[in-house]
Amino acid sequence: MQDDRPSTTAFRAAVARARHQLIDTPKVFDDPLALRILGPETALELERLGRRGDNPYLRGVRASLVARSRITEDALHEAVAHGATQYVVLGAGLDTFALRSPYSAARLRVFEVDHPATQSWKRQLLARAGLVVPAHLHWVPVNFGRQSVGEALLDAGFDPARPAFFSWLGVTMYLPPEVTLATLRELSGLARAGGGIVFDVLNDPATLNPLLRLMLAVLRRRFARMGEPWIGHFAPEPLRTALQAMGFADVRRHDAHNVNPRFFDSHPRGLRMRTLGSIVQASLPSRFAT
Repeated sequence: MQDDRPSTTAFRAAVARARHQLIDTPKVFDDPLALRILGPETALELERLGRRGDNPYLRGVRASLVARSRITEDALHEAVAHGATQYVVLGAGLDTFALRSPYSAARLRVFEVDHPATQSWKRQLLARAGLVVPAHLHWVPVNFGRQSVGEALLDAGFDPARPAFFSWLGVTMYLPPEVTLATLRELSGLARAGGGIVFDVLNDPATLNPLLRLMLAVLRRRFARMGEPWIGHFAPEPLRTALQAMGFADVRRHDAHNVNPRFFDSHPRGLRMRTLGSIVQASLPSRFAT
């Protein structure tokens, strides 16, 4: 993304989450603030649009977005039940969890890490929508690949002596693979008290059939024209091996083969997660001596 303006893809993802609330019944991911955070003009436009213009491509995008959000927040609640007291949202975009968290500030602190321009834009949208920033939310402006995420988190008050859960959605495909791996390594070192992570990746084209490789090439050209090219991808087993070498455990992969039966096989709106990407979930065992 460009340094002087917010992420276009963050806005598109937020619109897809909002449309899910409006036109997909039943909802796979319930976010009562998804529409409001976009502002009254955009909200009214989406309400008037309804289901007009919806198509299999957009339903596939929505399915992938809401599935990853649902899997992430389910894993977060499980982590909090097991003692996590910090939630780090990397590449937060217009995520609304901090505004609708069911936990007190003493139970869970939220750190939103994002590009400074996107974060500034989000804060303006919150103010326009009359949404109050809760005391447990900590803003952490970071330019991925140019700044240390760990140092920024520590400066913002992140405590490595307390268990933490991390989410990193919709970012790794915009980064060189080595930057993604370096960030994951840094996070594993930060979470010395244990916790977990959910992040998503673009699948290595070599693992896709010819039709999906063609679809991926078309999408790559589209995002490149938007100024936010997809440059990072991973094959499942090398990524699992790399994560385990960093200290991550219980590495799970959620993809179309197991997500669609779980959420979408009987969905009346025909939502289907695409096979171009995967959602990765892993735990971080405590490294403190006991």
